[in-house]
Amino acid sequence: MFTRQQVAAHSMDIRQFIGFREAVLPNGERIVDAYNSSGLGFALLPDRGMDIWTATWNGLPLTWISQGSPIPADFSAKWLRLFNGGLLTTCGLLHAGAADVDPVTGEARDLHGRYTRLRAYNTAIRTFWEGETAVSELTTSVSENSLFGEQLYMERTYRLAVGDPSFTITDRVENRGDQPTPFMILYHFNVGYPLMRAGARLLSPSASVEPLNEAARPGLDRYAAYDAPGTKYAEQVFFHDVRAQGGFGSVALVNADFGLRLDWDMTYCRYFTQWKNVRQGLYVSGLEPGNCLPEGQTAARANGRLVTLEPGEAHTFVNRLSILPNADAIAACEHEFSARG
Repeated sequence: MFTRQQVAAHSMDIRQFIGFREAVLPNGERIVDAYNSSGLGFALLPDRGMDIWTATWNGLPLTWISQGSPIPADFSAKWLRLFNGGLLTTCGLLHAGAADVDPVTGEARDLHGRYTRLRAYNTAIRTFWEGETAVSELTTSVSENSLFGEQLYMERTYRLAVGDPSFTITDRVENRGDQPTPFMILYHFNVGYPLMRAGARLLSPSASVEPLNEAARPGLDRYAAYDAPGTKYAEQVFFHDVRAQGGFGSVALVNADFGLRLDWDMTYCRYFTQWKNVRQGLYVSGLEPGNCLPEGQTAARANGRLVTLEPGEAHTFVNRLSILPNADAIAACEHEFSARG
């Protein structure tokens, strides 16, 4: 689709088919629209860590968004007040999970950390040919730092190929300071209606699944099944031990017609959390790979799970989201996962 020769014969600019378009919303927030002639499109929010807000495939929404979003970052507001929904909300970089208080310093940490309040900078976009395939990449920087404190630096790259209903996110997080720094990152991918609907299923090659707490335990037998919206539904969270293949973990949320697959490099990202929230109006599910469980920095340290980046140390994370366009693609995905044991 759209070979180099075809494009040269019919167009003067490859951005007709693929690229990232930058703009500013009426509320002053920056926005970047991504497209690649595949039916897949999404919007990035530079002022919210270059996370993903709306996302569609052939005009159908893939995610849930909150009222009035996108909401500008506000360091005085709580995380839940700032939650845009959207296809990706990154959690971290020092803390991911419930709010807690550091037992040594007394520092209060909000739910899921500061990342969603951070502004991306040094953004660069380039669209180019790799052989016969047109590729577009957006690269940006995000920092979480404090004078005399942490000095974490992230370089984030989104990569699209023309005609391919998928994209890759590559994050490289480096400790640029001179002291060890706690490091938690969790990718809060949020799926909504009509992909998530009554009868939808989570496909996962999981060796085991555990509930977060007693509130989720009654739903353990049906963790993979999604019901119609209900009133006053209490969220349920499950932890999966996902079997890797070629160093990558994989899950997919599917219905009878199409699905969304997530593959991630498990080198530094061994955990996977499933968040189910089938509450009326707040109908959304999180697919959440991370280098941590969403337990917060204090609990992670106490449980021996807290990752620490040494001075100059860097970890790289790769996430790939792909559309499963029909029942045949879903069946092939299910067969692949079942073959993992």
